[in-house]
Amino acid sequence: MNSRKRMLRWASGIMLVLGIGHLSLLALVASEDIAGWVGRGIWAAVPLELTGGGTVQTLASLQNKLAFWAAPGSFAVPLILLGCLTWHLAGRGVAVPAGVGWGLAAWCLIGGVLLVPSPFFAGSVSGVLMILAARKKDGRERPEIRRSGASVGESRRRSR
Repeated sequence: MNSRKRMLRWASGIMLVLGIGHLSLLALVASEDIAGWVGRGIWAAVPLELTGGGTVQTLASLQNKLAFWAAPGSFAVPLILLGCLTWHLAGRGVAVPAGVGWGLAAWCLIGGVLLVPSPFFAGSVSGVLMILAARKKDGRERPEIRRSGASVGESRRRSR
């Protein structure tokens, strides 16, 4: 396994562990709220209130909204999808663009600073691995396009 593929697989593994771990932890902590969504319907997770903002929100409604935005509405689901995409592209030998790694690293660093202590900083490691993999040269040799002024096709015809 070449080093680019190894770096991308590590980056995707970190993203998958963070995303799945986040959803699993929230499923344990907010299991009552999630069970309530199943009973009332998934649209009950964050109900649309057209009252003009004059009503006072109850503690239960705030906990319900917090559970939604902390679990399925969080960045955990897109992080899992990005981890799966990175794993798939690594298997094909294709690096994720460095800009995606820069964005992920910056987002995780800011999140880690704002939400200390948290595993956000592990996501920045994943972003840095993506950046390094994108900048790494491909391990395969590229065929020469010109040999001594002649194209590859001409040099093949001459050698026959």
